[in-house]
Formats: sequence, C-alpha cells, structure tokens
Amino acid sequence: MAQPHHPLIQTYLARLRNERRLSEHTIDGYSRDLHQLESWLQSDDQYDWSTVDSARIRDFAAFVHRQGRSPASIRRLLSSARNFFRFLARESVIEINPVQDVSAPKMTKRLPRALDVDQIDRLLSMPEDGLLDKRDRAMLELFYSSGLRLSELVRLDLQDVDLGEGSARIRGKGNKQRQVPVGRKAVQALSVWLAARADLLKGDSEALFISKRGRRLSVRSVQSRLDCRARQMGLHQRVHPHMLRHSFASHLLESCGDLRAVQELLGHADISTTQIYTHLDFSHLTKVYDEAHPRSKKRKK
Repeated sequence: MAQPHHPLIQTYLARLRNERRLSEHTIDGYSRDLHQLESWLQSDDQYDWSTVDSARIRDFAAFVHRQGRSPASIRRLLSSARNFFRFLARESVIEINPVQDVSAPKMTKRLPRALDVDQIDRLLSMPEDGLLDKRDRAMLELFYSSGLRLSELVRLDLQDVDLGEGSARIRGKGNKQRQVPVGRKAVQALSVWLAARADLLKGDSEALFISKRGRRLSVRSVQSRLDCRARQMGLHQRVHPHMLRHSFASHLLESCGDLRAVQELLGHADISTTQIYTHLDFSHLTKVYDEAHPRSKKRKK
C-alpha cells in the first residue's frame, strides 16, 4: 500500500477501514489515488487542502491524462478525490468540495470480457490430485457458480458457507450482505476441499480458503493461481478473477433473461451496472433469428 503521510489522509483511510468496513483491496486503491494527488499538490510549496480549488483539480486531471492514464483510471482518481474532499467538508476543514463540479472524461463503453461455456468447462476440468489442486478447484467452481467478486471470495469464512443448503453468505461492497446459491458441482468441490483442508491448517484460521502456510489466501495469490490454472488447462489468454464473474452473469442472462435476479446475485446496487451483461454475441442472435423468424425458418422438404 502506498503510504500518504498527511494525517488527514491517514484518518480518512482509518474511517474507511473501521467504520465503513471496506476491504483492504479497496482501501489500497484509495491510498494509491490519494497519494498520487498529494504528491502532485506538494509540487506547490504553499499548498493546503483548504486552498485547493476546481482549477487545481482540473490541472491534476490534465496532468495524469498527459501521463497516458486511461479515462477509466482518471475517473477513479477523481472519484477517490471527490470522496476524500467530501470527508474534509464534513470535518469542516474545507467549505466547498473542489471536485464536485469537475467532470470526469467520458469512457467508451466496453463489454466485459467473458469465457464461453466450453472454456469454462476446460478450466474447471482441472485435476484434483493434490491438496492445492482440491483447493483451487473448489475456489474456481465457487467463483463461477456464485458470481463472486475477488474481494468477496477471499473474505469468506467457514461459517459463511452452508453446503447442506447449497448457499453462501457474502459480504459485499460497503459490508452489505447477501445470500447466494452455490451450485451442485461447487458444493461437491468444496466438500472435497474441506475434507482435506485440515492438512494445511495451522492455528485457528476461520478462512474458507487458506494457503499452504495455513493462512487466509490473499487477493494476489488467488489471481496468480487462476492465471496458472488457466495456462495449465490450455486457455491461450490471460484469465483474471473478474472474468469468471463476467462469465457467470453473461451465461445466466443468456439462459434466463431475468435482469433483476442477476442484479441481486451479483450484489449490484444499481441495475444499470448489471445491464452491461445483457449483450449477446452476434452468432447467438443469428441462430435465434434463424430458428424463430417465420421468413427465416428453413422449410423441411
């Protein structure tokens, strides 16, 4: 984690951790963004939080743009700054939030990358020979079965999963909880893993997924394991955890079309976030058209 040294930033990050219960992954992102803003502002020896105005924030956005940062990255930086200055206003350090009227650059809307069903089947056909194989298989099955975020998966404890009921209690963004179903194959893989988990356990860890040292798996470890398993199973592309969440949402929507249900399963506060998954590839649309449209149906001879 980048270490911003200004006491107000440290206090703000502590609030995010202790009061809002945000994940360490999210707090790391805020820390990096605010450290970059602070470092840039310190180029002016006279800077003070109370003197930062909208013009300075626009200059900062222009600076990071010249560095080659993407519109998505600049939007995130401005969002982090906006939330921090909102905190400063509540603490009466400033009167007006200087980021409030600064527009973020528009982003081209990209469809989320997902694996197709055959690629998912190949990935999840990985062997279960050793302890780590059993863990990784259970981890990836649960990812795809329940559409979890990476931060949600690593936070899971033993008591959060009910294999008998086939469900899991998830702590999502802002520490909001939701209940999600766990599919049959994920339940089977988790049962195999839990039977072997004690052989890795050291101490009193309640984490569902632990490392070979017996500690809770980190975000980076999960990313690394997934990439390694994807290459092992012959997937010739970089596979990241969020891709499994995208695949879950896309495949579910293609099958049922119930946007509200998928929104609940994903834990999206706003349905507009879920709507990015409503795409269908053109070959699928063509197939549906050929099978359904009266003028396109092939007549049997």
